Amino acid sequence: MTAALDPQGLTEVPDNVVSLQDSGPNEVSERLLASAARLSRNAMTEIDWSLPMEPDKYGCSPEWSSLYGTDYWNEMTQEQQISLTRHEFASIMCIGIWFEMILQEMVIRDQYLGDYHSPEFQFALVEIADECRHSLMFAKASEKMVGKSYRPHPRIGRAGKHFGVLARDEVAYAGILVAEEILDVFQRGCMRDERVLPFIRTVNEIHVLEEARHMKFAREEVRESMKGISAARRHSSALLISVGAYLIVSSLVQPQAYADAGLDVSRARREAAGNEHYHSMIRSSCIHLMEFLDEMGLLTKPALRYYRKVHMI
Repeated sequence: MTAALDPQGLTEVPDNVVSLQDSGPNEVSERLLASAARLSRNAMTEIDWSLPMEPDKYGCSPEWSSLYGTDYWNEMTQEQQISLTRHEFASIMCIGIWFEMILQEMVIRDQYLGDYHSPEFQFALVEIADECRHSLMFAKASEKMVGKSYRPHPRIGRAGKHFGVLARDEVAYAGILVAEEILDVFQRGCMRDERVLPFIRTVNEIHVLEEARHMKFAREEVRESMKGISAARRHSSALLISVGAYLIVSSLVQPQAYADAGLDVSRARREAAGNEHYHSMIRSSCIHLMEFLDEMGLLTKPALRYYRKVHMI
């Protein structure tokens, strides 16, 4: 298997993922099916979950902490910084589980009466199976690292249910892209960082590899759904996607994660809200996503307001 650097040069991605041509959902899905058959991985057998954690290893690259570079961060001991990154990444993984459950529901609903013989339908089932394994992987990793789960605020949890019901076609698949592309850049930056816990690096590596296929599939589904739609539908979809993005990004680091790391929650939230370094990291993770949404005509003025609220643009 040969490999090529991804556009940001952060890691190697198999040629059979990066070289796919945009030739329609079935053609793309057929090649993604072949890729999944050869390259799928299982964290339940690949990771030895019984191994003890090294006390001096972070949960994610320190630069990805929401408090990195703030006065609060600089006042912490290294032990406190390590604890914070572990709780933050556990929160991010748990929010990933929450959204992956919404994602699975959207894909199942979209494919409910699909052409069962088609590569598009069959890869959708592969994606659902992947997401189930990813959610289990994140749950095991969170359990091992901090021994607990994080959930979005109940109000956002209810909003997520409504989003899952309303999302169809381009809204569903662009919503998938929003969640996956942000995590993708974050995890690429952490998976080769030797300061990070080894099992977390493996979790990131598995997720990055398999989500490359999912993102390709989602982009093709968005392109297909956008063909010939009305201006009214395009504007409505753009707004729904941006609201979904706002719910996801604003929920990534739960306030309880700060409390569990032994921090003053009010101060931590205040300094994170003003942390230009973290905001810049979020924007950098969204560059390709924003370019794609713009190409599809989904960066409308009302939508941009929501993206700016969470520093995605």
